[in-house]
Amino acid sequence: MTKKQKRFVEEYLIDLNATQAAIRAGYSPDTAQQMGSENLSKPVIKNAIDKAIAERSRRTGINQDRVIQEIAKLAFLNPIDVIDMDEATIKGEANRDDTACIASVKVKVIPGEDGNITEREVKTYDKLKALELLGKHLGMFTDKLKMEGNVPVVIMGDDQLED
Repeated sequence: MTKKQKRFVEEYLIDLNATQAAIRAGYSPDTAQQMGSENLSKPVIKNAIDKAIAERSRRTGINQDRVIQEIAKLAFLNPIDVIDMDEATIKGEANRDDTACIASVKVKVIPGEDGNITEREVKTYDKLKALELLGKHLGMFTDKLKMEGNVPVVIMGDDQLED
């Protein structure tokens, strides 16, 4: 691998954008898209990228399974398991997985003539977004129509066709 290709691998790991990685690695912006695509098709570069991603995953403990598990926590959280709905507080017995689904807790004390009024808000992360991400991962929601099948083609006429 050339020095520029090694740099491309390093730069590609930043944002997984081949065009930008090619530019940062020193390729011409005019040919960066082509060079980025070409580099990704080279087995030696592809292997170096795969190895580096696997090493980073091992080092950080971040992998696809862990990401999906975290999204699933958000998607399948039942707020009543975590939040005392009468008091708008987090239940003391809520476990770490459930409390990880809490985006914010707000407490506002409003002074009044008859004493203070306390407003509480417990907000969880977006359940619909998490469900959407899981659905996409499972191939449930696609923007493309997939059609398969065999269509016979019949050519009719007196024209002479070349073999």
